Amino acid sequence: MSILFLTAAGAAPEAAAQFGLIPALKEGGPISIAIFSVMVIMSVFSFYIMFTKLFEQHKVLNQYKQLRAQFWRAASLEEGAAKLDKNSAYRQVVDDGIAAQKQHGLLTDPGEAHDWIHNALERSKDAINSKLSTGLPFLATVGATAPFVGLLGTVIGIYSALIKIGIAGQADIGKIAGPVGEALIMTAIGLFVAVPAVLAYNWLQARNKTIASSLAVFSNELIGFMSSDGRLKPAPTAAAVGKPAPAAVKK
Repeated sequence: MSILFLTAAGAAPEAAAQFGLIPALKEGGPISIAIFSVMVIMSVFSFYIMFTKLFEQHKVLNQYKQLRAQFWRAASLEEGAAKLDKNSAYRQVVDDGIAAQKQHGLLTDPGEAHDWIHNALERSKDAINSKLSTGLPFLATVGATAPFVGLLGTVIGIYSALIKIGIAGQADIGKIAGPVGEALIMTAIGLFVAVPAVLAYNWLQARNKTIASSLAVFSNELIGFMSSDGRLKPAPTAAAVGKPAPAAVKK
């Protein structure tokens, strides 16, 4: 909120004390205070979602590095799954694939094993991607609506200031500039809330696409391994996150 202090930097101390956020809220009355409270709540939740999603993504990205380095060194899927963290997103994919393979053998009319396992892994990936996307629509909503919420506060503040000026019968620039300028603070606050939310949404979405890509690569490798009875096995690698793994090699 340093911009509020910069605008009044050239004013006398007693005059500067009449401008700022608190006078702006008093000028707008209870409605402006309510709008300001809404924007504070939007900002707090936006930063909460931003940091929690960033932590979740960082954990999944590190899990992929662990997967590329350790999983395909195992002799079986069960052994490879045991090397992964219990709460790993990629272990969930492996466990779902193993469960689908066992379920396929119980069907009275078993179709293509490849299709059955593929559908199971797709559902597993969708569940992980959906969890990672939780909260992002809120960031998009804040980015789209916060400027208009701030503008509403500005309109109400200006309207209230003009009514008071009209009642007082004083219309000189000195009497108008202060209340109108204070009302515009609400628009600035709306932008202050919206810009970080929009930037965070786009950044987190891009990172989610990277994770989705790594899940798709691993899922395809897993299907190839299971459909070939382990003969088609990718080579262990410490490949960078999001980049395709080397071509599978036959045992």
